[in-house]
Amino acid sequence: MLRRKSLPVSVGSLRIGGDAPVSVQTMSTVSPSEEAQAIADVRRLAACGAELIRFAVPDMAAAQGLKAVVAASPVPIVADIHFDYRLALAAVDSGVQALRLNPGNIGADDNVVKVVEKVRPRHIPIRIGINTGSLPADILQAYGGHPTADGMVEGALRHIRILENMDYRNMVISLKASDVPLMIEAYTKLAAKVPYALHLGVTEAGLVQDGTIKSAIGIGTLLYQGIGDTIRVSLTGDPAEEIKVGQKILSSLGLRSFGPTLISCPTCGRTQVNLIGLAQEVQQAISHLTVPIKVAVMGCVVNGPGEAKEADFGIAGGKGKGIVFSHGTVLRTVPEEQLVTALLEEIDRSLLQQANGE
Repeated sequence: MLRRKSLPVSVGSLRIGGDAPVSVQTMSTVSPSEEAQAIADVRRLAACGAELIRFAVPDMAAAQGLKAVVAASPVPIVADIHFDYRLALAAVDSGVQALRLNPGNIGADDNVVKVVEKVRPRHIPIRIGINTGSLPADILQAYGGHPTADGMVEGALRHIRILENMDYRNMVISLKASDVPLMIEAYTKLAAKVPYALHLGVTEAGLVQDGTIKSAIGIGTLLYQGIGDTIRVSLTGDPAEEIKVGQKILSSLGLRSFGPTLISCPTCGRTQVNLIGLAQEVQQAISHLTVPIKVAVMGCVVNGPGEAKEADFGIAGGKGKGIVFSHGTVLRTVPEEQLVTALLEEIDRSLLQQANGE
């Protein structure tokens, strides 16, 4: 797929936009004012694969608490600021690598000048975030009294122009909506108007199952069109789930690889094994691997190797026994209760041979 080329920005050691891989970020649910808990959470989320972590900064205690969090974090930290420019200044003093704020929402022009003067010498990006729920009343009125893609784009452009007029273009832009078609339309229209890197997300997507579906459709559609430089899957749940879903979206589109991919067939009348349990057991067994291999769990030996011939390794169940195969070729037949063990043996043998250059 042809990817839109955006202006790259650097968020600490992380590069967003340009030719950089699409990154996965999340937002901690802990206040930075609770320093010990925030540090523990940022380390946990980074270990889960978060490449950028955002913290809400509602008060000065949170802004100042970010100093310890930034110092302890293995990944860059973004401070989420609303209305009070002084919190942005304090967050920068605490060492954050990016700000999330809307220049038009922090008061007088002088306030914006103070923030830009603070971030400019440090090359700290500002992420402008437009949500359907925060559009100004005049824009809503101009576009029929309800959120529209054109209204969201106009809202973003207002904030963008403020920074452009100050000759500050170190920006990332987001246009989030809970309505998936609206979100897709808004990002598509803005992508054609500005060169800045885009942060994709479906806001208020819901609980894990529904939110995963909505995010996969919205974020995935835009990424397939070549639009998007960094993503956050917004779920009502543990932020670790956001990271997993984000990685799966990127893996499914072939944009990134995050360890093994499990392929499994739907169960049918030919299945004579506990396919669901078998697939869950294999998924757990390979979860520690970091190599980008495809592993298949198929319900029967009739179609298994053929349907999953693209898999690096796989198993297919039969009556009381099953086969272990690789790229469609049967390696061996083993009793049903030994299928997972035999599969792991073949995977380990292959990885060891690769490590030894055989």
